[in-house]
Amino acid sequence: MKARRFFGIVAVIFLFAFLTGCAGTPVRDPVKVDLKIPVGNIEGNQFTGLRYPFKVSAPPNWKMATEYPNFMIDLGYHKEGLEESEVFLFNPQTQSNMQIDFTPAGRYSTFDQEKMESLVNSVTGEVEDEVKEHFGKDVKITNGPTERVSLKGVPFAAKKYSTFKVEGQTREQGWLYAFTEPYQIFILYLVMEKDAEKDRQAIRQVLDSFEYIPPAKK
Repeated sequence: MKARRFFGIVAVIFLFAFLTGCAGTPVRDPVKVDLKIPVGNIEGNQFTGLRYPFKVSAPPNWKMATEYPNFMIDLGYHKEGLEESEVFLFNPQTQSNMQIDFTPAGRYSTFDQEKMESLVNSVTGEVEDEVKEHFGKDVKITNGPTERVSLKGVPFAAKKYSTFKVEGQTREQGWLYAFTEPYQIFILYLVMEKDAEKDRQAIRQVLDSFEYIPPAKK
């Protein structure tokens, strides 16, 4: 089980995916990840993964790093979960941010678009519970629709988000779950109220730039 993340979203999705595919005939060989390999390189505004084969670009006025910015802890993220993500993209002025994490899929787990959408929708209650735990029981939460997402090189992806106010400021917390053989992909993002529309556009640019590049067959 992966460490507990922001609002437990990734841990819950990961558990559900595991439980729904832990019997029958294996559909893939075990995936071994060499943790001694650096997560990737950043050149200019582009990250190129070495541990996992993907690339992604940061939009103007955003930064990227392979270590989480300290302000994310103050926003409610769990350090243990942050340390597992491969790359972080963020607006240093508004503190809107995104993190991307890859995890090998289990030998028995199967995936399709319907399952992606079902899983991201299934953790809505978990998000609500943890928002209230972190920020108070009186916080009002509005849930957005479950959406299909298009990522280059990724056949199945879905996302959902919730909005709520903390100290009078609106936040949009979104989570995206995707699969491309043989990896599960988790993307979490947070849009803060300041320049929210510009940051939403920036996050769309990040997702548009994302590309999974399958390793060359030997």
